[in-house]
Amino acid sequence: MNHMELKGARHALGLTQKEMAAMLDSDPLSIRRMEMAPDKKSSRDLPPRAARLIQAYLDGWRPADWPQQQKED
Repeated sequence: MNHMELKGARHALGLTQKEMAAMLDSDPLSIRRMEMAPDKKSSRDLPPRAARLIQAYLDGWRPADWPQQQKED
């Protein structure tokens, strides 16, 4: 999963960078770096195990601590 696919997956899941970080047992800065273009000095690759977990989320699996989405009026 490349940086654009990660960002697209996060948006499809309706998660903020902070929420995605919590779901991957990471931190928001790492998520920002993984979503950066690879030519940026501080960009990071998405670990394969995180990509597998994100795919499980995209396939519909949700852990018990999945962020509750706020409903707007």
